[in-house]
Amino acid sequence: MTTTPNNTESTLASFIWKNADDLWGDFPHTEFGKIILPLTVLRRLECVLEPTKQAVIDANEQFKDKGMAMDDILKNVSGNPFYNTSNYNLSNLGGTKTKANLEDYIANFSDNVRVIFEQFDFSSTINKLAKANLLLRICNNFSAIDLHPSVVPDRTMSNVYEHLIARFGAEVGTGSEDFMTPRDIVHLAATLLLEPDNELFEQKQGLIRTIYDQTCGTSGFLTDMMNYVEGYKDRYNVAPVLVPYGQELQPETHAVALGSMLLKKLESDPSRDLSQNIKLGSTLSQDHYSGQHFHYQCSNPPFGMSWAKDAAKVQQEYSEKGFTGRFGAGLPKASDGSMLFLQNLISKLEKPENGGGRGAIVLSGSPLFNGGAGSGESEIRRFILESDYLEAIVALPTDIFFRTGIGTYIWLISNRKPEHRKGKVQLIDATGMGASMRKNEGNKRKFVDQNSIDEITRIYADFQESPISKIFDYTDFGYRRVKVLRPLRIDLVFDAEKLNTFKDSKEFGKLAESDQNAVSSYIEKQFGESKDYTWFETSFLKNLPLSKVSKALKNALISAFGVQNPDADTVTINGDVQMDSDLTDYENIPLKQDIQAYMEKEVLPHAPDAVIDTSYTDSKDNQVGVVGYEINFNRYFYVFEQPRHPNEIMAEIKELSAEVAQLLGGI
Repeated sequence: MTTTPNNTESTLASFIWKNADDLWGDFPHTEFGKIILPLTVLRRLECVLEPTKQAVIDANEQFKDKGMAMDDILKNVSGNPFYNTSNYNLSNLGGTKTKANLEDYIANFSDNVRVIFEQFDFSSTINKLAKANLLLRICNNFSAIDLHPSVVPDRTMSNVYEHLIARFGAEVGTGSEDFMTPRDIVHLAATLLLEPDNELFEQKQGLIRTIYDQTCGTSGFLTDMMNYVEGYKDRYNVAPVLVPYGQELQPETHAVALGSMLLKKLESDPSRDLSQNIKLGSTLSQDHYSGQHFHYQCSNPPFGMSWAKDAAKVQQEYSEKGFTGRFGAGLPKASDGSMLFLQNLISKLEKPENGGGRGAIVLSGSPLFNGGAGSGESEIRRFILESDYLEAIVALPTDIFFRTGIGTYIWLISNRKPEHRKGKVQLIDATGMGASMRKNEGNKRKFVDQNSIDEITRIYADFQESPISKIFDYTDFGYRRVKVLRPLRIDLVFDAEKLNTFKDSKEFGKLAESDQNAVSSYIEKQFGESKDYTWFETSFLKNLPLSKVSKALKNALISAFGVQNPDADTVTINGDVQMDSDLTDYENIPLKQDIQAYMEKEVLPHAPDAVIDTSYTDSKDNQVGVVGYEINFNRYFYVFEQPRHPNEIMAEIKELSAEVAQLLGGI
């Protein structure tokens, strides 16, 4: 008899994890997850196959020697894109040949299931359990759990998988956020992503669209999106169809995703094996969907993940393909690959002539502002904004992920913006929304409840200004980094320390020994002197005991003996005004502001002799100043709070002091 505990995700996950009680002593705790996770997947698949299991076995016996396409026949009899022809299951393995019978059971699954257990390295797990005389007990434990989709729905099961993986991650010291996106964030992103197409789904019922997750984990994002659109059946006769695609780096989570997708069916093509669309490997360096495009995309790439392991392939694609590849806009620092995933998403948007594409990606705060003008990060933001791909960014509450309390954001990307959004970017500050968790899970102390999801979606759809919704022209985020120069104004001061500095210079070292001695002796005669630059040009250099004074040597002398004097005359060499490198500065001037007007208002009142370096130009538009983009989210939503009056603070201090004195008196 199978049993199922209360179907809340955490309760069911805890029930399954209780198998660890039987593993204590025989296995290190770091291996518990490697045993529990594949058996959970196996039991889920077994529950689905049970109604047609005998029919499949009978069909296999009837047709196996007749040269027919057995795979197609058995899938048809199974009513699923997978099957099993063994007489065994988890409940009848027997006590004497348990290991051999379980191996027979696994071996007689269809190929698309066997690959799942190969990725789990399940054969090793079977051997270890058998040696510990625990194989039958653990299998019987799992055979008693009913995990059929009619009992444990897809979304609940997806959460259970992720609870188990999080528990496994905690056991082995791996951050759970590497594996899972909180379901409330998944649901919010799915709602925002699909909201603009509600009318389209109503007009074209049964519309078929593709969806892709480049870091799909256990396929939670994909599953949630598919379940979300199935809810359209409540409003229309036929719901839209989302065909899922994904890629995952970790073999264990990829195996879970395969198992989940084997159980998903498309109403338009129920026999299709969706697990074939979930690929294994690094999206950055091993793109299984090169050149393909998708109507929808959703992903939560790991925060702050180094892409050093992918660097060779990524840099090769960048240098060889440019914008015909995925990373043409630029490369971020190797310590964080978030903006590579962002570019990958954009490169895979369905082409506008085929309906266009939209994407939702969850990122930390660093992609908003890291890297100055001209950096890889800034150039990626520039490409996104100037190409008008960015539709909106939603700031989420902190403490909403499982092992980090950092601020996180949902970026909504589109190449089919409606007319009223073109050239515009909406920022939504949802940091004050959401509800507190009844029970904290790691760092997750808040969740975005359904009321908050509805409100955020309404604010996004309304596209209006409010205290928590701001709308900008994309150019509002841009600036030019202008190089500001100041003339060199110096006196020449001679002493022994400065002479030693000059002697260490490369130009002094190039002189013959006799010239070095003569120049040193000449300079020593100037010790204690402080002269202006005119004297240096007209007297010092002319009397320097050298047949010729090169420009490089002259600059070395100025560098060693020159001392800044703001009241001195400007240094001019061969008619060219010399600039003081120590006074070089940079100004970030908003794109919408005239550079000269900015200089007159912000710079010249403080430095009247400052000039713009017109040779410092942008590589793309060749105008003065290097263009940069950043989205300083907090600046736009900052609300000034009037500080309390000092008298009010003093009165409160006196009151508290009196209370303390009274308490001390009582003691």
